[in-house]
Amino acid sequence: MTTESDTITCEKFLPHPPAAVWKALAEPELHARWWAVGDIKPVVGHRFTPDMGNNYGRQSCEVTEVEDERLLAHRFAEGVLDTTITWTLHPEDGGTRLVLTHAGFDLDSPMGRQALAGLGHGWPHVLDNLARTLAATA
Repeated sequence: MTTESDTITCEKFLPHPPAAVWKALAEPELHARWWAVGDIKPVVGHRFTPDMGNNYGRQSCEVTEVEDERLLAHRFAEGVLDTTITWTLHPEDGGTRLVLTHAGFDLDSPMGRQALAGLGHGWPHVLDNLARTLAATA
């Protein structure tokens, strides 16, 4: 995991084909098992509100970019953090290298700085949850 200015980048190799990783990112039932309950759909313009639990509640999101089994991007926490999360899938050695980029934190606000620090530590655990979910559903 790296944090540069207003961006968090995490990578994880997953021993699953891009189609399986894509399904976990883009299907609400699987998405809920490793990150947050919400009606995510890989359709540009689709709005959804994942429930981040007691600490963060429901967050408004909108899908901004989709390339099947390759890229899924959405605005995250509109009106609160106003950041962008991008998932990029790269086929690699019988599996998928997943790159998560979470960008656009407002470093001039205490909330933006706190979110950058907190999510910088949290995202690797979320990717571990994804790996466990994929292993359990393979």
